[in-house]
Amino acid sequence: MCTSVTFLSKTGDNFLARTMDFGFELKGRPVVMPRDQTLPSDVLDSKYHLKYGFVGAGRNLGHYILVDGVNEKGVSAAALYFSGEAKFADQPKAGKINIAPHEVLNLILGNASSCQELGTLLKQLNIVNAPIQLMGKSVPLHWIVTDRTGESDVLEVTESGIHYMKNPVGVMTNSPDFNWHLKNLSNYTELKPTPHPARNYDGYQVSSFGPGSGALGMPGDYTSVSRFIRTVYMREYTDQMTTDQTVTELSHVLNAVEIPKGVKIKQDGTEDYTQYRGYMDTQNLTYYMQPYTDQTMYQVTLTEELMSKPVPTEFPLADQQQFQKLN
Repeated sequence: MCTSVTFLSKTGDNFLARTMDFGFELKGRPVVMPRDQTLPSDVLDSKYHLKYGFVGAGRNLGHYILVDGVNEKGVSAAALYFSGEAKFADQPKAGKINIAPHEVLNLILGNASSCQELGTLLKQLNIVNAPIQLMGKSVPLHWIVTDRTGESDVLEVTESGIHYMKNPVGVMTNSPDFNWHLKNLSNYTELKPTPHPARNYDGYQVSSFGPGSGALGMPGDYTSVSRFIRTVYMREYTDQMTTDQTVTELSHVLNAVEIPKGVKIKQDGTEDYTQYRGYMDTQNLTYYMQPYTDQTMYQVTLTEELMSKPVPTEFPLADQQQFQKLN
């Protein structure tokens, strides 16, 4: 379970941020994928090519699998869980690029120079129901994509086919499908950052207890439905900042949906929690990672040197909180 949000700085620079909420320990860390890589697919006898360099969160599972990031053209994307809704092909198809669901993020960042170009690229894809080595099963995913223009799109593959659609609110969480979440926003039109006016009930005047009453009724639980509503509200009303302050501002937005360990326990006893928060700057081609165990912001910027290396570059992180001593 995850939450993602796009956000523009004061000067119009576009960012994508996400929480990675999961019970299974993913152990992701920043990884730079260089240009011109051909990777084996977990779909039998298949492979796919990456022409652009990109940086994001991932892990080496025989070959590198990333779950979010930004590429050298300023395209940013994130994969989120889509349980009960995702439906992929059972078999490879001749003449198509056959890849597993967990490889789609790599293919997007490695080949799309814009959201518009991705729409064309999708015509070549056949996403096959192939398992990921880490979990031993196929993972149900959908994807949020954005670029430097600020355009935001959602990619979902369901029983009715591939759906690549505009994202007018710049937010995505998990199931149900994206259009359901958009319709559900109609139930929360009363939310606003200012207090509601006083009401008169047959001569008896009722006033709110203070600032914040405009957001009364906003759901506070950790379901994908409620996280979607909260994040749309935060995105709409949070002040825009300068580009160098926007990542910090986004960290406060994600505070509203971050899941501490122990407060969301699944039926099998595992704990969904926010394993990390990722922030992607599409203008400066920079990836920021903020792990659960260490709230330090770790930063990796795409450089010609990193993108020209023959193999990916991995950046292990500290597993304990780093503190700055003042005395």
